[in-house]
Amino acid sequence: MDNYIVSARKYRPSTFRSVVGQKALVQTLKAAVITGKLAHAYLFCGTRGVGKTTCARIFAKTINCEHPTPEGEACNECESCRAFNEQRSYNIIELDAASNNSVDEIRSLIDKVRVPPQLGRYKVFIIDEVHMLSTAAFNAFLKTLEEPPRHAIFILATTEKHKLLPTILSRCQIYDFQRITIEDIVDHLRHVASQEGYTVEDEALNVIARKADGGMRDALSIFDQVAASSGGNLTYQATIENLNILDYDYYFKLTDALLAGDVPGALLVFDAVLRAGFGGQLFVNGLSSHFRDLMVSKDAATLPLLDVGATVAEQYARQAARCDKRFLYTAMELSNRCDLDYRISNNKRLLVELMLIKVCALAMPAEAAPLSGTPIPSVAVPSQRQATGANPPAAVPPTTAHTNKPAAEVPGPSVPPPPREEAPAASHVRVSPPPPPAPQARATVRKVPRISLKHGVEPDPSEVPVVVPDTPAEMHEAFTLDALHDAWLRFTKKIPTETVLVQTMYLCMPQLLDATTFEVVVDNRAQMDKLNGRGADLLAFLRSELHNTHLTMRVRERERQERTKAFSPGERFVLLAEKNPELNRLKEIFGLELS
Repeated sequence: MDNYIVSARKYRPSTFRSVVGQKALVQTLKAAVITGKLAHAYLFCGTRGVGKTTCARIFAKTINCEHPTPEGEACNECESCRAFNEQRSYNIIELDAASNNSVDEIRSLIDKVRVPPQLGRYKVFIIDEVHMLSTAAFNAFLKTLEEPPRHAIFILATTEKHKLLPTILSRCQIYDFQRITIEDIVDHLRHVASQEGYTVEDEALNVIARKADGGMRDALSIFDQVAASSGGNLTYQATIENLNILDYDYYFKLTDALLAGDVPGALLVFDAVLRAGFGGQLFVNGLSSHFRDLMVSKDAATLPLLDVGATVAEQYARQAARCDKRFLYTAMELSNRCDLDYRISNNKRLLVELMLIKVCALAMPAEAAPLSGTPIPSVAVPSQRQATGANPPAAVPPTTAHTNKPAAEVPGPSVPPPPREEAPAASHVRVSPPPPPAPQARATVRKVPRISLKHGVEPDPSEVPVVVPDTPAEMHEAFTLDALHDAWLRFTKKIPTETVLVQTMYLCMPQLLDATTFEVVVDNRAQMDKLNGRGADLLAFLRSELHNTHLTMRVRERERQERTKAFSPGERFVLLAEKNPELNRLKEIFGLELS
């Protein structure tokens, strides 16, 4: 039984003519051979399996050929070519930098460079994966790489050019190898199949080429794998089963359900994919690619971007004709967002299903789409007057439910909101107007905006509701300063998240001016703005707590002459006691003395 040789080695190119997918680069190397203008150092860069080392070997054999052809190819008949083909040439030395990356290895290489070739004109050193050399090895190699002997040529190969030192790059001619196209891979695989006597389907070769991701070595390895499992009969079905690839039919069937707005059908297709053993993220990635292929199929100019076989291309063309461009753009956005959120989601299946439902909603009529983005009409809450059946107002038209008008503009017998307070005057004094009479006591739910220490008030959809009871009409109950302070501090318990406002209320305690008017003296404009922002809610709360509807509040900024600086602990205590008289009571109860 003969030893089996994998296709990647058996069909490895041995001439420039047989190199696949690097036409321009090969033409440049052949021109250098024909003209004899050879550099002393070359750098071949590119991803895996695109032919870097293969081209380096062919180039090394060709420049040592005794009778090269006019096209720049090696003759394969001279002693140098035969020695290379039989792997006994001493003029071509290969070094794997991944396992020989120390300074000692480079020093040994430099010693070999000094020895001239025994056969041929050049001694060629091919260093593969050169980026794996250590920094010390690079530094030891620099001088030799810059000024080697006339008979020495270096060919460096790497998959990660960015890891090389700039001093290395500046000493080499750099050749960037491109990924091999799907068409070139399919043509080469078809040639290999004909040489091996395999029967193949073009769709199967196309799947292999896409799986290889631009690398011919990977394509040949996958080709051998599928050929071994299918007994040399490479069908499309056998290929996708062997490589565990989702069939196109899943995506075509799913897209039909999405275009029809068939949510149950779409969810059943996704369930079939999961039962077949495929992961959710693989499914989402494939669906994104499917939407992309449908998009490029709608325009003849972008049709070459569709990397599929002729039969599948016809399916894409038929389905793309039924798809609206806006549908495809939005579907790609939704699938891409689902892919980004997939890893951080706790319920991954629900995430994918929700994405499918949203895509289905794109094809539904506007009135039937559950997630089409239309706002839900608000339901008017009947007032107490409506509940008693006294003169019910006319129904509000549906269009008014979506406008951003204030509540005072909506017709109906609802209680008017607290009056809008004007901005502080030039004297920095704000006086709250007397309250309007309310027909009956009822509770009003107000929204408390979130407070940011950096940016002030921020709108937040999840605002904390604070229930501020409206005061009944015409209450004249007397109250004391202590009662006012207690109610003042109780309001801070209802707004614990508003840190700046709470601190302001603790530092600036109110002082009575007369039986119904109190004054709050603040230290700066920021504190005044905080109190003014919640002045209506605060005043309504105090009126309800103190049972006095004539209560008014004045807020002013402390004058410059009123601002005294406290240096000693005693002075600080006096200032604090002025703002909060409870400190004096605390001092007397515990018998405290200031040192």
